[in-house]
Amino acid sequence: MQLKKILAIGLICTMIGSLSVGCTNKGNTDNVSEDGKIYKVGMITDTGGVNDESFNQSTWEGLQKAEEKYGKDKVQVKYLESNQDADYAPNIETFVEEDLDLIIGVGYKIADAIETAAANYPEKQFAIIDHAYEKQPENVTSLVYEDNTASYLAGLIAGKMTKTNKVAYISGMDSVVLNRFRYGYKAGVKTANPDCEVIDRCANSFNDSALGKSIANQMHKDGVDVIFTAAGAVGTGAIEAAKENNKMAIGVDTDQNDLAPDNVITSAVKNIDVSVIDLIGQLIDGTYKGGQVVINTLASGGVGIADSTDKNVPKDILDYVEKEAQKIKDGEITVPENAEEYKEIFGE
Repeated sequence: MQLKKILAIGLICTMIGSLSVGCTNKGNTDNVSEDGKIYKVGMITDTGGVNDESFNQSTWEGLQKAEEKYGKDKVQVKYLESNQDADYAPNIETFVEEDLDLIIGVGYKIADAIETAAANYPEKQFAIIDHAYEKQPENVTSLVYEDNTASYLAGLIAGKMTKTNKVAYISGMDSVVLNRFRYGYKAGVKTANPDCEVIDRCANSFNDSALGKSIANQMHKDGVDVIFTAAGAVGTGAIEAAKENNKMAIGVDTDQNDLAPDNVITSAVKNIDVSVIDLIGQLIDGTYKGGQVVINTLASGGVGIADSTDKNVPKDILDYVEKEAQKIKDGEITVPENAEEYKEIFGE
Protein backbone atom coordinates (compact mmCIF):
# COMPACT_ATOMS: atom_id res chain seq x y z
CA MET A 1 0.00 0.00 0.00
CA GLN A 2 1.32 3.42 -0.85
CA LEU A 3 1.37 5.75 2.12
CA LYS A 4 2.55 8.70 0.09
CA LYS A 5 -0.75 10.51 -0.08
CA ILE A 6 -2.11 9.42 3.26
CA LEU A 7 -0.12 11.28 5.86
CA ALA A 8 1.86 14.11 4.35
CA ILE A 9 1.64 17.58 5.87
CA GLY A 10 3.17 20.45 4.17
CA LEU A 11 5.28 23.41 4.83
CA ILE A 12 8.72 24.13 6.27
CA CYS A 13 11.70 23.03 8.42
CA THR A 14 14.99 24.54 10.00
CA MET A 15 18.39 26.22 9.62
CA ILE A 16 21.17 28.32 11.04
CA GLY A 17 24.44 30.04 9.97
CA SER A 18 28.28 29.71 9.61
CA LEU A 19 31.45 30.92 8.07
CA SER A 20 31.49 28.58 5.08
CA VAL A 21 29.42 29.44 2.05
CA GLY A 22 27.54 27.31 -0.46
CA CYS A 23 25.64 28.55 -3.46
CA THR A 24 24.21 27.19 -6.66
CA ASN A 25 25.58 30.03 -8.75
CA LYS A 26 28.22 32.71 -8.59
CA GLY A 27 26.06 35.71 -9.15
CA ASN A 28 25.72 35.39 -12.90
CA THR A 29 23.36 38.13 -14.04
CA ASP A 30 23.50 37.50 -17.80
CA ASN A 31 19.90 36.30 -17.73
CA VAL A 32 17.57 38.66 -15.93
CA SER A 33 13.82 38.88 -15.56
CA GLU A 34 11.81 41.31 -17.64
CA ASP A 35 11.92 43.99 -14.98
CA GLY A 36 15.60 43.28 -14.33
CA LYS A 37 14.95 42.02 -10.80
CA ILE A 38 16.78 38.94 -9.55
CA TYR A 39 15.71 37.96 -6.04
CA LYS A 40 18.58 36.81 -3.86
CA VAL A 41 17.73 34.46 -1.01
CA GLY A 42 20.14 33.16 1.62
CA MET A 43 19.82 30.44 4.24
CA ILE A 44 21.71 30.19 7.50
CA THR A 45 21.98 26.68 8.94
CA ASP A 46 22.14 25.66 12.56
CA THR A 47 25.18 23.85 13.91
CA GLY A 48 24.07 20.57 12.35
CA GLY A 49 25.31 21.77 8.96
CA VAL A 50 23.72 21.84 5.52
CA ASN A 51 24.15 18.09 4.95
CA ASP A 52 22.56 16.98 8.22
CA GLU A 53 20.15 14.54 6.50
CA SER A 54 17.46 16.51 8.33
CA PHE A 55 15.86 19.96 8.44
CA ASN A 56 18.87 21.99 7.29
CA GLN A 57 19.24 19.78 4.25
CA SER A 58 15.51 19.89 3.54
CA THR A 59 15.52 23.68 3.68
CA TRP A 60 18.50 23.94 1.35
CA GLU A 61 16.86 21.50 -1.06
CA GLY A 62 13.81 23.76 -1.04
CA LEU A 63 15.93 26.75 -2.04
CA GLN A 64 17.60 24.79 -4.81
CA LYS A 65 14.25 23.54 -6.12
CA ALA A 66 12.91 27.09 -6.09
CA GLU A 67 15.88 28.28 -8.12
CA GLU A 68 15.30 25.46 -10.59
CA LYS A 69 11.53 26.09 -10.74
CA TYR A 70 11.67 29.84 -11.29
CA GLY A 71 15.06 30.10 -13.01
CA LYS A 72 18.25 31.91 -12.10
CA ASP A 73 16.98 34.93 -13.98
CA LYS A 74 14.36 35.28 -11.23
CA VAL A 75 15.98 33.89 -8.07
CA GLN A 76 19.46 32.97 -6.90
CA VAL A 77 20.17 31.13 -3.65
CA LYS A 78 23.07 30.50 -1.31
CA TYR A 79 23.76 29.36 2.24
CA LEU A 80 26.08 29.96 5.19
CA GLU A 81 26.82 27.26 7.74
CA SER A 82 27.05 27.89 11.47
CA ASN A 83 29.71 25.90 13.28
CA GLN A 84 28.66 27.31 16.64
CA ASP A 85 25.94 29.53 18.06
CA ALA A 86 28.29 32.52 17.94
CA ASP A 87 28.25 32.31 14.12
CA TYR A 88 24.57 33.24 13.78
CA ALA A 89 24.87 37.01 14.11
CA PRO A 90 27.98 37.34 11.88
CA ASN A 91 26.37 35.18 9.21
CA ILE A 92 23.26 37.37 9.22
CA GLU A 93 25.46 40.48 8.94
CA THR A 94 27.24 38.93 5.95
CA PHE A 95 23.95 38.43 4.12
CA VAL A 96 22.74 41.92 5.06
CA GLU A 97 25.94 43.40 3.61
CA GLU A 98 25.36 41.37 0.44
CA ASP A 99 21.91 43.01 0.21
CA LEU A 100 19.92 39.77 0.01
CA ASP A 101 16.16 40.09 -0.46
CA LEU A 102 15.28 37.36 2.03
CA ILE A 103 17.41 35.82 4.79
CA ILE A 104 16.17 32.50 6.19
CA GLY A 105 17.38 31.16 9.54
CA VAL A 106 16.91 27.50 10.34
CA GLY A 107 15.93 26.40 13.83
CA TYR A 108 14.80 28.02 17.04
CA LYS A 109 18.38 28.60 18.25
CA ILE A 110 18.86 31.40 15.73
CA ALA A 111 15.67 33.15 16.84
CA ASP A 112 17.31 35.85 18.99
CA ALA A 113 19.83 36.73 16.27
CA ILE A 114 17.05 37.02 13.66
CA GLU A 115 14.93 39.17 15.98
CA THR A 116 17.85 41.53 16.66
CA ALA A 117 18.71 41.82 12.98
CA ALA A 118 15.06 42.45 12.08
CA ALA A 119 15.02 45.39 14.52
CA ASN A 120 18.35 46.75 13.26
CA TYR A 121 17.44 46.41 9.59
CA PRO A 122 13.69 47.08 9.29
CA GLU A 123 14.00 47.42 5.51
CA LYS A 124 15.23 43.81 5.17
CA GLN A 125 13.04 40.69 5.11
CA PHE A 126 13.79 37.64 7.24
CA ALA A 127 12.23 34.21 7.76
CA ILE A 128 12.77 31.56 10.39
CA ILE A 129 11.95 27.89 10.47
CA ASP A 130 10.55 26.25 13.60
CA HIS A 131 10.00 29.40 15.66
CA ALA A 132 7.35 32.07 16.14
CA TYR A 133 7.69 35.12 18.38
CA GLU A 134 5.45 36.30 21.18
CA LYS A 135 5.49 39.64 19.38
CA GLN A 136 6.05 38.78 15.72
CA PRO A 137 8.33 41.32 13.96
CA GLU A 138 6.71 42.87 10.90
CA ASN A 139 9.65 41.88 8.70
CA VAL A 140 9.96 38.26 9.86
CA THR A 141 7.95 35.32 8.51
CA SER A 142 7.80 32.25 10.74
CA LEU A 143 7.34 28.79 9.30
CA VAL A 144 6.21 26.43 12.03
CA TYR A 145 5.00 22.87 11.94
CA GLU A 146 2.72 20.58 13.89
CA ASP A 147 5.64 18.37 14.86
CA ASN A 148 3.53 16.76 17.56
CA THR A 149 1.06 15.28 15.07
CA ALA A 150 3.73 13.75 12.82
CA SER A 151 5.48 12.40 15.92
CA TYR A 152 2.17 11.00 17.19
CA LEU A 153 1.79 8.94 14.03
CA ALA A 154 5.38 7.72 14.40
CA GLY A 155 4.61 6.82 18.02
CA LEU A 156 1.60 4.78 16.94
CA ILE A 157 3.88 2.76 14.70
CA ALA A 158 6.51 2.33 17.43
CA GLY A 159 3.88 1.16 19.90
CA LYS A 160 2.57 -1.43 17.44
CA MET A 161 5.97 -2.59 16.12
CA THR A 162 7.90 -3.03 19.38
CA LYS A 163 8.55 -6.60 20.47
CA THR A 164 10.06 -5.75 23.86
CA ASN A 165 7.44 -3.20 24.96
CA LYS A 166 10.30 -0.76 25.47
CA VAL A 167 10.88 2.16 23.08
CA ALA A 168 12.81 5.43 23.38
CA TYR A 169 13.06 9.08 22.38
CA ILE A 170 16.33 11.04 22.11
CA SER A 171 16.11 14.84 21.99
CA GLY A 172 18.79 17.26 20.84
CA MET A 173 17.88 19.93 23.40
CA ASP A 174 15.17 20.65 25.94
CA SER A 175 12.99 23.20 24.14
CA VAL A 176 9.41 24.08 23.28
CA VAL A 177 9.89 22.82 19.72
CA LEU A 178 11.45 19.51 20.69
CA ASN A 179 8.85 18.97 23.38
CA ARG A 180 6.28 18.84 20.60
CA PHE A 181 8.20 15.88 19.16
CA ARG A 182 8.62 14.29 22.60
CA TYR A 183 5.05 14.42 23.83
CA GLY A 184 3.45 13.76 20.46
CA TYR A 185 5.57 10.61 20.13
CA LYS A 186 4.90 9.44 23.69
CA ALA A 187 1.16 10.02 23.20
CA GLY A 188 1.19 7.93 20.05
CA VAL A 189 3.07 5.09 21.73
CA LYS A 190 0.73 5.04 24.73
CA THR A 191 -2.38 5.22 22.54
CA ALA A 192 -1.28 2.23 20.46
CA ASN A 193 0.22 0.28 23.36
CA PRO A 194 -0.65 1.45 26.91
CA ASP A 195 1.73 -1.11 28.45
CA CYS A 196 4.77 0.09 26.50
CA GLU A 197 7.56 1.90 28.39
CA VAL A 198 9.05 5.04 26.80
CA ILE A 199 12.65 5.88 27.76
CA ASP A 200 13.49 9.59 27.34
CA ARG A 201 16.99 11.08 26.94
CA CYS A 202 18.33 14.52 26.01
CA ALA A 203 21.68 14.55 24.19
CA ASN A 204 22.26 18.33 24.54
CA SER A 205 23.71 18.28 21.03
CA PHE A 206 22.64 18.38 17.40
CA ASN A 207 25.96 17.55 15.75
CA ASP A 208 27.57 14.74 17.77
CA SER A 209 26.73 11.57 15.85
CA ALA A 210 29.12 9.52 18.00
CA LEU A 211 27.15 10.54 21.08
CA GLY A 212 23.89 9.54 19.42
CA LYS A 213 25.32 6.14 18.57
CA SER A 214 26.60 5.66 22.12
CA ILE A 215 23.23 6.56 23.70
CA ALA A 216 21.38 4.27 21.30
CA ASN A 217 23.80 1.38 21.93
CA GLN A 218 23.15 1.61 25.66
CA MET A 219 19.39 1.79 25.12
CA HIS A 220 19.54 -1.32 22.96
CA LYS A 221 21.45 -3.14 25.71
CA ASP A 222 18.67 -2.11 28.12
CA GLY A 223 16.02 -3.74 25.96
CA VAL A 224 14.83 -0.85 23.78
CA ASP A 225 14.04 -1.99 20.23
CA VAL A 226 12.64 1.23 18.67
CA ILE A 227 14.30 4.67 18.99
CA PHE A 228 12.96 7.98 17.67
CA THR A 229 15.58 10.74 17.60
CA ALA A 230 14.94 14.45 16.98
CA ALA A 231 18.49 15.77 17.16
CA GLY A 232 20.11 16.36 13.78
CA ALA A 233 23.37 14.45 13.38
CA VAL A 234 22.85 12.80 16.77
CA GLY A 235 19.98 10.98 15.08
CA THR A 236 22.18 9.64 12.27
CA GLY A 237 24.38 8.11 14.96
CA ALA A 238 21.37 6.46 16.57
CA ILE A 239 20.29 5.10 13.18
CA GLU A 240 23.78 3.68 12.64
CA ALA A 241 23.49 1.88 15.98
CA ALA A 242 20.11 0.46 14.95
CA LYS A 243 21.63 -0.86 11.75
CA GLU A 244 24.54 -2.51 13.56
CA ASN A 245 22.36 -3.95 16.34
CA ASN A 246 19.47 -5.02 14.09
CA LYS A 247 17.00 -2.74 15.91
CA MET A 248 14.33 -0.35 14.64
CA ALA A 249 14.78 3.42 14.26
CA ILE A 250 12.50 6.33 13.39
CA GLY A 251 13.84 9.22 11.34
CA VAL A 252 12.94 12.89 11.61
CA ASP A 253 12.17 15.90 9.40
CA THR A 254 12.98 14.09 6.14
CA ASP A 255 12.57 10.48 4.99
CA GLN A 256 15.71 8.89 6.47
CA ASN A 257 15.03 5.35 5.32
CA ASP A 258 17.93 5.45 2.88
CA LEU A 259 20.35 5.63 5.84
CA ALA A 260 19.31 2.13 6.91
CA PRO A 261 16.58 0.73 4.62
CA ASP A 262 15.87 -2.33 6.78
CA ASN A 263 15.94 -0.48 10.12
CA VAL A 264 14.33 2.95 9.66
CA ILE A 265 10.70 1.87 9.80
CA THR A 266 9.28 5.38 9.36
CA SER A 267 10.17 9.06 9.69
CA ALA A 268 8.20 11.95 11.15
CA VAL A 269 8.54 14.39 8.27
CA LYS A 270 8.09 18.09 7.68
CA ASN A 271 7.69 19.28 4.11
CA ILE A 272 10.04 22.18 4.68
CA ASP A 273 11.22 22.20 1.09
CA VAL A 274 7.65 22.74 -0.11
CA SER A 275 7.15 25.59 2.35
CA VAL A 276 10.33 27.29 1.24
CA ILE A 277 9.39 27.01 -2.44
CA ASP A 278 5.99 28.56 -1.67
CA LEU A 279 7.62 31.40 0.27
CA ILE A 280 10.02 32.24 -2.53
CA GLY A 281 7.16 32.06 -5.03
CA GLN A 282 5.36 34.77 -3.03
CA LEU A 283 8.50 36.88 -3.16
CA ILE A 284 8.69 36.60 -6.94
CA ASP A 285 5.00 37.15 -7.73
CA GLY A 286 4.74 40.13 -5.37
CA THR A 287 2.37 38.61 -2.81
CA TYR A 288 4.97 38.18 -0.08
CA LYS A 289 4.17 39.91 3.18
CA GLY A 290 6.35 39.85 6.29
CA GLY A 291 5.10 39.34 9.82
CA GLN A 292 3.22 36.12 9.06
CA VAL A 293 3.18 32.95 11.14
CA VAL A 294 2.55 30.07 8.75
CA ILE A 295 1.43 26.92 10.56
CA ASN A 296 1.90 23.72 8.59
CA THR A 297 -0.49 21.02 9.74
CA LEU A 298 -1.33 17.40 9.06
CA ALA A 299 -4.53 18.49 7.33
CA SER A 300 -2.68 20.96 5.09
CA GLY A 301 -0.02 18.40 4.13
CA GLY A 302 2.73 20.24 6.00
CA VAL A 303 3.69 17.27 8.17
CA GLY A 304 3.18 13.53 8.19
CA ILE A 305 5.07 10.25 7.97
CA ALA A 306 7.50 9.19 5.26
CA ASP A 307 6.52 7.66 1.93
CA SER A 308 8.84 4.73 2.64
CA THR A 309 6.85 3.62 5.71
CA ASP A 310 5.04 0.92 3.77
CA LYS A 311 8.37 -0.86 3.13
CA ASN A 312 8.76 -2.06 6.72
CA VAL A 313 5.38 -1.54 8.40
CA PRO A 314 2.58 -4.12 7.87
CA LYS A 315 -0.62 -3.05 6.13
CA ASP A 316 -2.84 -3.57 9.17
CA ILE A 317 -0.73 -1.12 11.16
CA LEU A 318 -0.73 1.37 8.29
CA ASP A 319 -4.51 1.12 8.10
CA TYR A 320 -4.71 1.79 11.85
CA VAL A 321 -2.42 4.82 11.53
CA GLU A 322 -4.44 6.15 8.61
CA LYS A 323 -7.64 6.03 10.67
CA GLU A 324 -5.95 7.82 13.59
CA ALA A 325 -4.61 10.46 11.20
CA GLN A 326 -8.09 11.12 9.88
CA LYS A 327 -9.35 11.56 13.44
CA ILE A 328 -6.72 14.25 13.97
CA LYS A 329 -7.73 16.00 10.77
CA ASP A 330 -11.40 15.83 11.79
CA GLY A 331 -10.66 17.28 15.22
CA GLU A 332 -11.58 14.10 17.11
CA ILE A 333 -8.07 13.74 18.54
CA THR A 334 -6.03 16.53 20.11
CA VAL A 335 -2.35 15.64 20.22
CA PRO A 336 -0.42 17.03 23.22
CA GLU A 337 2.58 19.26 22.58
CA ASN A 338 3.92 19.74 26.12
CA ALA A 339 4.15 17.99 29.48
CA GLU A 340 1.00 19.59 30.90
CA GLU A 341 -1.19 18.56 27.98
CA TYR A 342 0.28 15.07 27.98
CA LYS A 343 -0.40 14.65 31.70
CA GLU A 344 -4.01 15.77 31.28
CA ILE A 345 -4.60 12.97 28.79
CA PHE A 346 -2.46 10.15 30.15
CA GLY A 347 -2.08 11.08 33.81
CA GLU A 348 1.65 10.45 33.90
